[in-house]
Amino acid sequence: MNMISDTSGSMGDRGFWRGLKVQGDVIGALLMRELHTRYGRENIGYLWVFLEPLSLASAVALLHMGHGLPHSGIHPVPFAILGYTLFIMFRGMVTRADGALESNMPLLYHRRVTIFDMMLARGLLEAVGTLMSFTALIGLTIAFGIADFPARLYYLLMGIILLFWFSFSISLLICASTHDNKLVARFVHPITYVLMPISGAFYQLSWVPQPYKEWLTWFPLTTIFELLRYGQFHTAKDTYVDIPYIAGCCLLLTYGGLASIKATRRRIHLQ
Repeated sequence: MNMISDTSGSMGDRGFWRGLKVQGDVIGALLMRELHTRYGRENIGYLWVFLEPLSLASAVALLHMGHGLPHSGIHPVPFAILGYTLFIMFRGMVTRADGALESNMPLLYHRRVTIFDMMLARGLLEAVGTLMSFTALIGLTIAFGIADFPARLYYLLMGIILLFWFSFSISLLICASTHDNKLVARFVHPITYVLMPISGAFYQLSWVPQPYKEWLTWFPLTTIFELLRYGQFHTAKDTYVDIPYIAGCCLLLTYGGLASIKATRRRIHLQ
């Protein structure tokens, strides 16, 4: 009996790791396909994955070059770089979720490819580009003495992971909801622009008066940016950071997103 259970257990472990490897290969292939489809190989090709967000964030950083120090003691240039480059990741994942299914519908003929795989590959591509841009720009500000190395690297990385998780879960919901409803798709881009000033990317909650401060603490994106600043800057505070609350919101959104794309997949009939 022990030999049978041990053998079945080892076979189950091998099956799990084999399945995980296949899943990784699928996502890797989708990532390369998305990279080639979006940027191609002409001119500088794949470098656009890094240069596109870098150029946008650089322009925002230059606008803050002449500003003095705010009362929090954080230089406005690295403050703007952190907020805008990482908001680009959120905006890119959310806005590109609209129409993601239609443009990749033929891939569903492959049994191993799922909607989840498509969205994860797209999300990882957005994350890689924005994180490379963020690292390059923050590195420059450190070299010029405008910023310091991350004060609390663990919290900075945790904030990036939570931002990716939150953005990815929202992208699943948008992918499912816009497939059958084109009216919803028309509101995706405007809503991301409305969210920019209230996202917390360009202000700290300590600057906001009551009762608006209390309202904003219920918005996960705002508290995620508070966590990111706490990880990057020595003088930033974690007063309004609630990691269990953020993780709980992400779990609920992820569950809703997975249920939505599962229901959407049932309604897709490939010819």
